[in-house]
This record gives sequence, C-alpha cells and structure tokens, in this order.
Amino acid sequence: MLRFSTAGESHGEALVAVLSGVPAGLAIDSTFVDRELWRRQQGYGRGGRMKIEHDSAHILSGVRHGATIGSPIALTIQNRDWKNWQEALPVGAGDPAKHKAVNAPRPGHADLAGALKYNFREARYVLERASARESAARVAAGAIAKLLLREFGIEVLSHVLAVGGAAVRDAEIPWEKIQALYARREVLLNCADPEAEERMKAEVDNALKTGDSVGGVFEVVAHGVPPGLGTYANWDERLDALLAAAVMSLQAVKAVEIGSGIGAAASPGSAVHDAIGYERHHPTSPTPGEAGTPARAEGDGRAGYTGFTRASNHAGGIEGGISNGEDILVRGYLKPISTLRRPLESVDFKTREAVKAAYERSDVCVVPAAGVGGEAMVALTLARCALEKFGGDSMGEVLRNFEGYKKQLTDY
Repeated sequence: MLRFSTAGESHGEALVAVLSGVPAGLAIDSTFVDRELWRRQQGYGRGGRMKIEHDSAHILSGVRHGATIGSPIALTIQNRDWKNWQEALPVGAGDPAKHKAVNAPRPGHADLAGALKYNFREARYVLERASARESAARVAAGAIAKLLLREFGIEVLSHVLAVGGAAVRDAEIPWEKIQALYARREVLLNCADPEAEERMKAEVDNALKTGDSVGGVFEVVAHGVPPGLGTYANWDERLDALLAAAVMSLQAVKAVEIGSGIGAAASPGSAVHDAIGYERHHPTSPTPGEAGTPARAEGDGRAGYTGFTRASNHAGGIEGGISNGEDILVRGYLKPISTLRRPLESVDFKTREAVKAAYERSDVCVVPAAGVGGEAMVALTLARCALEKFGGDSMGEVLRNFEGYKKQLTDY
C-alpha cells in the first residue's frame, strides 16, 4: 500500500513529506522533483511569497545511491520565510508579545471553523496549517509517484481551462499541446489556447486592480493508463471516487469533475456514452520515457493495449470505477483565494465587534499552481492503484507482474 502524509506550517521552519510503500530499486531524479516544485511556484497572479521561496526537496531517508531502498522516504522543503517568523512562531514558549495573532477570521478560509474546533482564541495556528503552502510537500511526494508511474508508461500533466469568466472555447486539448506546455520555461497561466490565456491574464489584472481574487478550472490528464486500475467491487475502491477525493482535498477546490460529467447531466445518453470500436492491427502499448521526459505512446494511444477504441472520451477514462485505457481526465474547480486585499466583513474574536477580515500577503490567482498540486494527487492515487494491482517489493518484481498483465491484455 502506497501511503503518504505531510507536516509543517506555512511560516514554520520546513515542510515534511513521508511516502511509504515505494518498491526498492526505483531511480530517483532529484532534478525532476525540484522542477515539479518550481512549476508549483509559477503562474500569473502569484504573490510576494513566491519571490522569497526557492523550493527544493532534501531527501532524508529511503533513497540511497540514487534509488529507493524500500523503506519510507522522508523529505523536507525549507521555508526561507522562516527567518522572519522565528520569534513569532517559536517551538518553545517564546515571547507572547511577538506572536502575530489573527484576530478577525477571513470568510472562505478555515479560520473560524478551525478556531471553534480546536478552541483557539484567534486563528494563527489554523492559518498556518490550512494554508495552501502545505501543497508543496504533496507536489514533492507526487513527483516520486510520477517517476514510479513512468515505469508503466504513464504520464500525468495538467492545463488550465478557465480563470474567472475567461475559458478556452474548445476544451478538448490534444495531449501533444499539454506536453508542449510542460516544456515551456514561462508558465503564465498554463493554458494551451494563447487567445484564451490573454483573456485569463485580463481577469487576473482586473482582480489585482480591485483588490479581489479569482478562481478557475484546471484539468489533470493521465496519459497511457492501462485498463484495469480500480474496481467496481467495493464503493471505496472505485478509481473515480479515489481521484475525486484526492483532488477535492486540495486547498480551495470546491468541485471535481471526471470527464464531461457536469455537461453529461444535462445531455441525452446517446450524446454522452463513448462508442466502442476495434483495430485489428492495433499499436503496441505505451513505453516509458526517460527520467525527466514525458512518456511516449505509439499511435494515438487509444488502442495501445487491447485494440479496443473509443470514438470519444466523455467518461474521462473511467467506467464503473475502473480505468478503461483512455486518457483519465479530472477537473478541479478552484474557488477564488480567501485572503483579499480588500477584505470582507468579519467579527473580532475578542470583542465580537464588526471589523474587516484579517489580511496577510497573498496571491491573486493560483489556478496553474493548483493544477500542479492536482497532478501530484492524481499521480499518488494512480501509483497506489498500480501497486495494488502489480505489487511487489522491488521494481523488478513489480515490472514482471506488469509485463504479465500486459500480455493478458494483448492476448485478450
């Protein structure tokens, strides 16, 4: 069982991630992990914090001589802003006069609900852990999951479909365009439609001028996934349910869609379900890419394992809780950031008087960064399901099992 957890506060000394269940013998490319962390920090509309942090993963355990050794992988990501908060957030008692209290909870944030739950009289400790800064640790763990998935020929990337009221007109973006986004050195809004990206930038600019924030929609695409991950046998083992929970767990995500699920609810069945075909001379299965490069698939990828094809992919690569061999499509709907430079009405924790909500340095738009976080959560979920199906203690054992399953599919 692949498991992971994170620890750390937004302005604490470091973030921590622990990932267990990774088989021995997986090559770990630290440069790739750090580039994933870099991608999370990019995007038009990010705030001043990203000018301070230069995220890099420091692996403490579970990796030796460049490969996993089967034991839990522990890594840390230093918070460079910690030097400005050591006296305000010490581990010891410290000086209470230097504590930076959050006395007016922000609407839309965890401030008030968390303070009530843990009986805090202000929201500093809630803010510190509920912050999306925590997602950096997930991205680092997800990078290792991506390296594992590449051994199966699976690649996970994301792109932005909407920011505020600006959206791409054709939501069916070819995989090659998404790969091209990954290769760009300037992320901007990570949109494959240049005209739509300009409209998205205008949305961010307007929010910045008015002291507001803006949300949007990102799509995570898992390419090269074989049929057979997940199951309909039990409710909590369905792949779509696992992915929905994983992406929903990201900060500010308020809805998750698999395939064209939202539009399908208002459409007739004949326009929703994906017609099945067959190619007798189908291409071979996807092959893994080299470390740090996308996986490669021969042909169009739709007949890569069995020869069965789909005329469309409204199901988003999952039917009955099982991957069906098509690209897996998961969309996250991100609400606008809760911290506003022009704060909404709130109430002071102590006086109960009406005040403006607290404000601390924040972003205006984080949709591209949230997409990278979504990639991590999708990768971690798929890696877990892949290991449950092809499990073993070493990569050699896992890949032997995988080769046997591929033969089963091609012989079907």
